[in-house]
Amino acid sequence: MPLPLIFGLILLGLVAGVFSGVVGIGGGIILIPALVYFFGLSQHEAQGTSLGMLMLPVGFLAVIQYYKQGFVDYKLVLFIAIGFVLGGFIGGRLAVTLPETLVKRVFALFMIAVAVKMLFFDKS
Repeated sequence: MPLPLIFGLILLGLVAGVFSGVVGIGGGIILIPALVYFFGLSQHEAQGTSLGMLMLPVGFLAVIQYYKQGFVDYKLVLFIAIGFVLGGFIGGRLAVTLPETLVKRVFALFMIAVAVKMLFFDKS
C-alpha cells in the first residue's frame, strides 16, 4: 500500500475521531462518505470497512456478515483506526472548550455538505 494512501487513511481516521469527540457522532457518518467519495470505495466496502474499524465497541457480529461477502479491507481498517484513536482523544478534549452553538453549526455544515455531494454530485 503506497505511503501517501496510508497517511491519507490515518488522516481520515483522525478527522473522524475529532468529529466524533467534538459533536458526539459515530465514526461511520464521517468514514462512510469519505471512503466512498475520497478513497473510491463502493458503498458496501465503505460500510464494511467502517464496521471493521468500529468492530470491538460496535459491530462485531455485523462486520462478520460484511467480511463473508468480501466487503472488509482490514489494511484500511488498521490505518483508519490509528488516526481515529488519536482524533477521538483530541476531539474530546476540544469539545469541552467549544461553545455548544459552534459545535451544532459545525455538525450541521458537515451534514449539509455531505447531503449536497450525495444529492447533486454522486455519479453512481
